[in-house]
Amino acid sequence: MNDRLIKERFKRFQQEVNIYNKIGKALTSSLDIKEILGKIMQTIADYFRPSNWSLLLLDEDTNELYFEIVVGEVSKRIKDVRIKLGEGIAGWVALNGQPLLVSDVRQDPRFLEKIDRISDFDTESVIAVPMKIHNKVLGVIEINNTNEHITLSKNYLEILSTVADYAAIAIENSRNYHRIQELTITDDVTGLYNSRHLHHIINREIDRFERYHTPFSIIFFDLDFFKRINDTYGHLVGSKTLTKVGVVIEKTIRKVDMAARYGGDEFVVVLPQTDKKKAHRAAERLRDALNAEVFFAEEGFDIRVTASFGVATFGEDASSKDELLKAVDEAMYQVKETSKDAIALAGVPPVQL
Repeated sequence: MNDRLIKERFKRFQQEVNIYNKIGKALTSSLDIKEILGKIMQTIADYFRPSNWSLLLLDEDTNELYFEIVVGEVSKRIKDVRIKLGEGIAGWVALNGQPLLVSDVRQDPRFLEKIDRISDFDTESVIAVPMKIHNKVLGVIEINNTNEHITLSKNYLEILSTVADYAAIAIENSRNYHRIQELTITDDVTGLYNSRHLHHIINREIDRFERYHTPFSIIFFDLDFFKRINDTYGHLVGSKTLTKVGVVIEKTIRKVDMAARYGGDEFVVVLPQTDKKKAHRAAERLRDALNAEVFFAEEGFDIRVTASFGVATFGEDASSKDELLKAVDEAMYQVKETSKDAIALAGVPPVQL
């Protein structure tokens, strides 16, 4: 073996070690999946210098691959494209869980020409490797080259497969972390925030009020006659009804608003930068949305839900969290003990709409 070949191999070995070191640092630097994957893919770009490269994740609900990261001249054109399991080279890799090197895609029947048509790119060679953990495929890393760039080889396939293993670990760690985070702040029946996190949200809004003097309001509502649903249809249907109520709430409120299940059949919505008049309108929208919903109609039931609403505004009705919750609770109970299915503003008699 001559000296030049030894030097080339040693240089390549150093490059590979450098890749793994960079990826190892990325794995321990953050739990933000986009940040980690971005660093991993940048390392790939620096080493492989591909024309285009992408990281696709598997949507388990649809069994389709979607482009989580796309870099290169085609990125904007294919960002929203989805690939079915088994479709194209990436789909084949995801379905079979095996890496694939294709030196000439025109000679491979698995090549998906529609991607080139959409992107107006001429793919000539592809390396695609699965990201797997515990024999479960999470996605695919794919790099494309043309004759103008370095020729893809089996050595690159081995390196990219190792990188994909690191990426799979990063994805799984991040997902586990966020699952745990969600469990600590999320109500397991409705998917809304739980009461513990609600207190954190209100404290945060009070801090913002004290800094910027921007008003915020809360809506507190209790479902009317909910015990009848449990007694008539059973507690399982009752729990599913609460889940569906959570969906109605999420669809009705703004993106900046935050909804929580306070306990039992009680719910709270926090409305940042919202005065009492606007909060009243928000409560009207929630009331109308609940009244319009027929729950479990597809199963032959005719379950309808109304609620008693209270509205209070921080600064106007209260100067502390406890005062705010007391004010909105008292407003809600004005409705609960009289007409039900109505809205009361803190300090104002209930209004039947």
